[in-house]
Amino acid sequence: MARTIADQLVDQLIDAGVDHIYGIVGDSLNPIVDAVRRSGGKAKGGIDWIHVRHEESAAFMAAAEAQLTGKLAVCAGSCGPGNLHLINGLYDAHRSKAPVLAIASHIPSAEIGSGYFQETHPERLFTECSNYCEQIATATQSPRVVNSAIRHALTGPGVSVVVISGDIAEFDAADPFPAFVPTAAPILVPAESDVRALAQAIDQAKNVAIFAGAGVEGAHDEVIAFAEHVKAPIGHSLRGKQWIQYDNPYDIGMTGLLGYGAAHAGIHDADLLLLLGTDFPYEQFLPDASKVVIGQVDTDASHLGRRVSVAHPVHGDVRATLHLLTEMVAEKKNRGFLDRMLKKHAKLLGSVVGTYTDVDTVTPIHPEFAISVIDDATADDAIVTADTGMGNVWQARYVTPGPNRRLIGSFIHGSMANALPHAIGAQVAYPGRQVVAIAGDGGLSMLLGELITAAVYRLPVKVFVFNNSTLGLVKLEMLVNGFPDFGVDVPGVDYAGVARAIGFRAERIEDPKLLQSAVANALAHDGPALVDIVTDPRALSLPPAISGEQVKGFALAMSKIVLTGGGAEAVAMARSNIRHLPGL
Repeated sequence: MARTIADQLVDQLIDAGVDHIYGIVGDSLNPIVDAVRRSGGKAKGGIDWIHVRHEESAAFMAAAEAQLTGKLAVCAGSCGPGNLHLINGLYDAHRSKAPVLAIASHIPSAEIGSGYFQETHPERLFTECSNYCEQIATATQSPRVVNSAIRHALTGPGVSVVVISGDIAEFDAADPFPAFVPTAAPILVPAESDVRALAQAIDQAKNVAIFAGAGVEGAHDEVIAFAEHVKAPIGHSLRGKQWIQYDNPYDIGMTGLLGYGAAHAGIHDADLLLLLGTDFPYEQFLPDASKVVIGQVDTDASHLGRRVSVAHPVHGDVRATLHLLTEMVAEKKNRGFLDRMLKKHAKLLGSVVGTYTDVDTVTPIHPEFAISVIDDATADDAIVTADTGMGNVWQARYVTPGPNRRLIGSFIHGSMANALPHAIGAQVAYPGRQVVAIAGDGGLSMLLGELITAAVYRLPVKVFVFNNSTLGLVKLEMLVNGFPDFGVDVPGVDYAGVARAIGFRAERIEDPKLLQSAVANALAHDGPALVDIVTDPRALSLPPAISGEQVKGFALAMSKIVLTGGGAEAVAMARSNIRHLPGL
């Protein structure tokens, strides 16, 4: 039997398959950290402590590991400010449905409620970003709470939080709870009546389109086969990209502000749109339900119809639903709509995605060119993380997915600074795989200290910094809403110099002719490497479908810039983006 509650907690985590915890030590957390030390580390069947520089990063690291492995990942923070720092990363983990357990240590139990030094109420604070959040008060209660926390994290999936005071963690442990035994994920088979109603609607529709999200994971072949069966083009969300875009002859790209290709046209011009495993939140990019019949399949019934009116909701697993649906739906013979969308997609790829990828002599470096060079050089089984903002745009449009390549980002929570800590968590989970972080200079600077974490542990993460000295996506948001850009530019920073001082192999690239060799050298380096790519701050990301209001707003913003003496800036921006304009 474990000697203390802390020992018992560590034993329970080991039984659940955990072999490391991300965090920063602190007085209230010391009993648990010491139990980790006495476990002997991963090499001896225990748990390793991964010392990070900011608890927010610890939660991001755990989130990435949990998403990639499907296993429980753990982070920890000491009382008050320590575990408060976890919150942003835990929001990201929870909204990404990553099975993460957070240990939030607390002030001495006798002082709770007295306004004690560093006192907060973590059992209240973490409830919104978790499936389960409970405070341990007794030795008998402890193993039950930890067991429930593990179950809630894995089966949610999502975040669980265990709150425990340092003095409680040192109590003698009670008899252990029954050992943790893992279970396999269930398959949710939909009601036959719902599937039959959807099948009849598909039979009645002349033109069918599919829009796929993250819920098509594991159903790639079934979605492709069904698209062939009903001659449907397939668009996808950003989270769905990695699961459906590869080996897909019916792909028409992605819709939304980060989108590209014919996805917008395909889902609006269809008679029936089938939403598969997606909770795509931007209703302005979805068709009017009075003009297009919409069916939706999702394992989470709360997602059905919450973005747009759905005539045929189906509560079930995508793969199981498609097996039933294929048997009920008559095969369509006419490929006219599908072929028109594929032709339109091919044309649009050249005008939006392919526009600047051939610019290898222009300075400042076009970010589209830089990301295409990185994508070409990256391994087929690489894990690619991206910062929120323009990093997401370049990942969405230019990083080629594959059956063994994973894409990680803060796709739902939309936090800055996620790329580097996500990459570190991925590299800890898979030390032998290539891990690439597409970092913006704004995001990297926010959690810059984690470069030290990568260097200390000699993690071979490869960080490519798109250094444009501005918050590029915020700049675009301002312009399309009629505001001249303001407060988004920052002084230039030599991130290669910073990284080199920390212990990275690092290069700063301003000449596009040197980029290919710099990327290759970084990827080949046995250790952490960073390439600081100085990119065009005026390069903007334009979606394939631009509304009249966006054009009006952009023109208004440009007029304000000119009228306030920024005529040269307006001309330079036009030159940087001229090939993005329709018809050019």
